[in-house]
Amino acid sequence: MSMSNITIFMPSVLTLIGIPGLESVQCWIGIPFCVMYLIAIIGNSLLLIIIISERSLREPMYIFLGMLAVTDVALSTSIMPKMLAIFWFHIAEIYFDSCLFQMWLIHTFQAVESGILLAMALDRYVAICYPLRHAAIFTHQLITQIGAVVTLRAVILVCPFLLLIKCRFQFYHTTVISHSYCEHMAIVKLAAGNVRVNKIYGLFGAFTVAGFDLIFISLSYIQIFITVFRLPQKEARLKAFNTCIAHICIFLQFYILSFFSFFTHRSGSHIPPYIHILFSSFYLLVPPFLNPLVYGAKTQQIHVHVVKMFCS
Repeated sequence: MSMSNITIFMPSVLTLIGIPGLESVQCWIGIPFCVMYLIAIIGNSLLLIIIISERSLREPMYIFLGMLAVTDVALSTSIMPKMLAIFWFHIAEIYFDSCLFQMWLIHTFQAVESGILLAMALDRYVAICYPLRHAAIFTHQLITQIGAVVTLRAVILVCPFLLLIKCRFQFYHTTVISHSYCEHMAIVKLAAGNVRVNKIYGLFGAFTVAGFDLIFISLSYIQIFITVFRLPQKEARLKAFNTCIAHICIFLQFYILSFFSFFTHRSGSHIPPYIHILFSSFYLLVPPFLNPLVYGAKTQQIHVHVVKMFCS
């Protein structure tokens, strides 16, 4: 039997089915997803407005938080409009190149967010362990360079995903993606042929970004805790620790969801597909949803400005 009889040559359109096994209730699932998305957009936009408008918040910690807010808005917007179109209006078709572009956006913004969390951890490390040198080290020029490097790293690591799929795969078993958005492995599984290189590079990219960043974030906070517990005054220890609580909550939920989604997608063959898809969707939506809530509640300066904005 010829290859053309059993495979599809370079499909121009793909079909996203949403959450396999839950198609009949996707319209209801879309409601909490939409609410979370709206809160993420409003909360992160509000954070960004406060940070830009208040001169007292031009410190590195808040500048990095502003970068995180922009990334969260971009990440959630790259998936939610299409996902809601699938859930509510059954608009499942997507052009192949648009699907690859969505995949590139998702993985790029994930890598950027991980890099910003690392930068925030290093900022807290210098601020607590070397407070007298913090202003001299974390200048506005360095912050700009960090933002550029984090973005460039993400683009360079994610671009080969697109090239490997676009250049290596011409024949596909099916055009139906059992997912609610265009994820790298979900697209690779459609291809007919040897996909080992793509899987290996996927693992390499994931561990290069998340693994590297998580190691250095953990080392930073180990050193921070050692320094904090050595402080002689209880009030000083509490103040130093309180400046890190919000960031600890954010990076824990980001990496816990990230690794759970990663390992269940690749090794959890006994887990129902809808669990995979739900958790991978939550992984992309929960951080943008929670970040402004956590920082708004745990960061006193931001909390004060939020109250002032709505009460004045």
